[in-house]
Amino acid sequence: MIAGGEASRYGGAPKGLLEVGGRRILDRVVGALERATGQLPVLIANAPEAAAWRPGLAVASDLLPGHGSLGGILTAVETLGTALCVAWDMPFVPAELLAALGGLLAGADAAVPESDSRRGLEPLCAAYGPACGPAIRAAVARGDVRAIGFHADVRVARLPRAAVLQYGDPAVLFFNVNSPNDLARAEILCRTHDSYR
Repeated sequence: MIAGGEASRYGGAPKGLLEVGGRRILDRVVGALERATGQLPVLIANAPEAAAWRPGLAVASDLLPGHGSLGGILTAVETLGTALCVAWDMPFVPAELLAALGGLLAGADAAVPESDSRRGLEPLCAAYGPACGPAIRAAVARGDVRAIGFHADVRVARLPRAAVLQYGDPAVLFFNVNSPNDLARAEILCRTHDSYR
């Protein structure tokens, strides 16, 4: 789980500690990852107080600070070997989708779901294998710090949008809480859709 960004729209407050439907987003993501893998995830976070956010959860700081989401993915891969990565401000990612992404790594180095986002992919809700570590470091060395900047150097499996739809609406599944307006929308989604509670 990656706790990144400056949370500037929240005055620097950690977004994952916000509540959606009466539960912290952090706890929602931990629950989904734990159900998908059978074990507690590692929290990738640089904040000195991160270990107190959820006692018992292992915390790892960025191996390459200042490289945004890509640095978080690299840290997850080099810490765990194989990692399911989810941004900690995505409250509605289901365990079943994460398990499906993990299953795709049997024939690929990275598994990424398709979505309606500007990239068409969700690299912060994806599975990554060990080969991604060297590829990410090579991308950083050439100055490419995009979260998908290393994809050309690894085998990438895409979970087609049609397959993603069986888990829900991609606009909701990959919804992230970046602002107070987003938080209000997330609350509405919780109230109107049982599956997002």
